[in-house]
This record gives sequence, structure tokens and C-alpha cells, in this order.
Amino acid sequence: MSKTRRSFSASEKLAIINEADQFGVTATLRKYNLSPTVFRRWKENFNEGGVASLKSYSRLRNPEVDALEEQIRVLKNIVAKQSIELEFKTEPLKKSQSLEQRRSR
Repeated sequence: MSKTRRSFSASEKLAIINEADQFGVTATLRKYNLSPTVFRRWKENFNEGGVASLKSYSRLRNPEVDALEEQIRVLKNIVAKQSIELEFKTEPLKKSQSLEQRRSR
């Protein structure tokens, strides 16, 4: 059985916190199959910063960072291709130099 990471929106987290306050933490955690640690973190974040602190971290990606990471990936591929091309170009030179050294002896 493969486990996939679930993500909850801020409103879903708030609803789960409210339900736990009304019907009990244990029953609510069993219903949503959540660990007490996750629930405790949500509850602490909510108590400290309100609903805004319940937003998912994965959705806070900066598009500029994504674009820069893509540019880095493209540039790494270019460097790798150039490195391979250079290796293929220098390999025959090395062979010819070693042959010339053998002939001159």
C-alpha cells in the first residue's frame, strides 16, 4: 500500500480544528486519519497567527525561484553537452600525440 502525502487547505484545517473542539480530538483525528503531531502543529499555528498561518508551505513557492531553477537546469545541461563534445574533440588529439611520440622514438 503506497502512502501519498495529503495536503489540506487553510479552510479545511480550520474546519478540522473546530470539529476537534466540538466532538473531541481523538475522534476527529481518527475520522481524518491524522497524527496528533500534525494536529498539534496546526492548532499552535492557528493560535499564534490565525487562519493565515494555516496556509500550506508547498503553495508558497515563488514563481521567480521556479524560473531560476529551470534556468539553472537548462544551463547545467548545456555545460554537460559542451563537456562531452570537448572530450570527444580532445580524445583523437591525445591519441595522435601518443602515436607521434612512439614514432619519434
